[in-house]
Amino acid sequence: MYRTTTCGELRLSDAGRTVTLAGWVQRSRKMGGMTFIDLRDRYGITQLVFNEETDADLCHKANKLGREYVIQVTGEVNERYAKNSNMPTGDIEIVVRELNVLNASDVPPFTIEDNTDGGDDLRMKYRYLDLRRNPVRANLELRHKFCLAVRHFLDSKGFLEIETPVLVGSTPEGARDFIVPSRMNQGQFYALPQSPQTLKQLLMVAGMDRYFQIVKCFRDEDLRADRQPEFTQIDCEMSFVEQDDIIRVFEEMTKYLFREVRGVDLGETPFLRLPWSEAMRRFGSDKPDMRFGMEFVELMDVLKGTGSFAVFNDAAYIGGICATGCAHYTRKMLDELTNFVKSPQIGAKGLVYARVEADGHVKSSVDKFYTPEVLNAMKEAMGAQPGDLILIISGDDAMRARKQLCELRLEMGSRLGLRDKNKFALLWVVDFPMFEWSDEEQRLMAMHHPFTSPKPSDIAKLDTDPASVLADAYDMVCNGVEVGGGSIRIHDAVLQAKIFEVLGFTPERAKEQFGFLMNAFKYGAPPHGGLAYGLDRFVSLFAGLDSIRDCIAFPKNNSGRDVMLDAPSVVDQKQLDELGICLAPKE
Repeated sequence: MYRTTTCGELRLSDAGRTVTLAGWVQRSRKMGGMTFIDLRDRYGITQLVFNEETDADLCHKANKLGREYVIQVTGEVNERYAKNSNMPTGDIEIVVRELNVLNASDVPPFTIEDNTDGGDDLRMKYRYLDLRRNPVRANLELRHKFCLAVRHFLDSKGFLEIETPVLVGSTPEGARDFIVPSRMNQGQFYALPQSPQTLKQLLMVAGMDRYFQIVKCFRDEDLRADRQPEFTQIDCEMSFVEQDDIIRVFEEMTKYLFREVRGVDLGETPFLRLPWSEAMRRFGSDKPDMRFGMEFVELMDVLKGTGSFAVFNDAAYIGGICATGCAHYTRKMLDELTNFVKSPQIGAKGLVYARVEADGHVKSSVDKFYTPEVLNAMKEAMGAQPGDLILIISGDDAMRARKQLCELRLEMGSRLGLRDKNKFALLWVVDFPMFEWSDEEQRLMAMHHPFTSPKPSDIAKLDTDPASVLADAYDMVCNGVEVGGGSIRIHDAVLQAKIFEVLGFTPERAKEQFGFLMNAFKYGAPPHGGLAYGLDRFVSLFAGLDSIRDCIAFPKNNSGRDVMLDAPSVVDQKQLDELGICLAPKE
């Protein structure tokens, strides 16, 4: 038996017991004739004591131990003389009488401490060492607890957990697929699923009226802090439901998860439902952060054509936010904000500011272009008070300018400490457009996916004005992050064919790509709908992380590489020959 107990469970009540522990050497301290070693395993840390006077050989052996050595010790639990209230085991120590080195260790490339000296790339290269650190381990434990709670809730509601294939056919819509060559069918390819969308719809046709799956999905797209090429979804589908039914069930599940996993009671009040058009108008985002106000105020009527400032007079949109109590901002601070919105990532042409002085007068960077009456009208429109700072962005593309103003709003929220990670604001964004125009494709594209049902009242407009059609779709947003999204699905083959037609599919292409689904609809498909939560995103919110990487055991870096496994990598020519693949030289 390697151990009788773990390093995190012994207490003062165990004093006098003889125990055996095994784990890693966290640190070693020599004080006179005494050597103290902190022994760590997944469950905690226990202090070991070696006394040169009682056993010089054993103490000498302990002094040779390095960090991260794997050892086994046997000894007696004693009350600790100098207690450590910061450790659960801080009242006791083990007086060691036997020491066995199970495995030596090289000096780690970074310190295995809560606050490590290892950078992101180094920690990812040695991820198996990084996982020994308390914060990273705690994130994985949180993820485990989250998944258990999901399964418990959905099981209580009659959902079946059903696995779907990982090798599927490629889909033409959405993000790029990862494709997998077939050796037995040369020249043909599988794809790794972006989601089990059509498969879960087929499960509804099959009568599995409540399905879920905690499933790996794959998208070959550019990465950000909240994206990975492979990610995990809580994928759900229900039959004989309308939008309200789905929102009710999954709002209940979300409150259950917050209560059971995060210890946060979200109360009984239903989440806010915000139409997409209103979210864009008020916050410039379809995933608004509602932890703070600072809503947009459109200033076209106040500032366009009422002065000689050409930028505003030529604009398609002028909007502002009011930062309460920020009139004290210095020129340096305002220049920082201007450079922020003009950065390539945001792309605004500039920033106009106006301070409301203590006497109520407005001091603005565009004073010379406007009369005091116009500036006062702007202050009134913004609802600004003495001591407030007004920040304004304009542009010749209203949607783009709103998105730029959204980034400024979030930056100000962060600077003012309004985006507290321990505060949670959840809402549903509903009534999305069914389609969006793609300049690259020069056609309408599905905003969600081509299996989303239009609002029943808008179906007739598919022939006359498809761009105005609204989707029966909904996203759940938490603290400015889309944590889940879904829709009522199309369950009628004729309507599905019509959507493919609007998207530019020929009947032949639609049949080739999705004939299996449209054929299934002919055999009694029930009305159905569902949604998928981003498990990685949800757990990272619960953990208070800025990136999803630290709640994934073995993540990829921002270039989509696994630096630990050095993947992706070159494969042998023999493998390529077996697959019938010839690589074209890079130009």
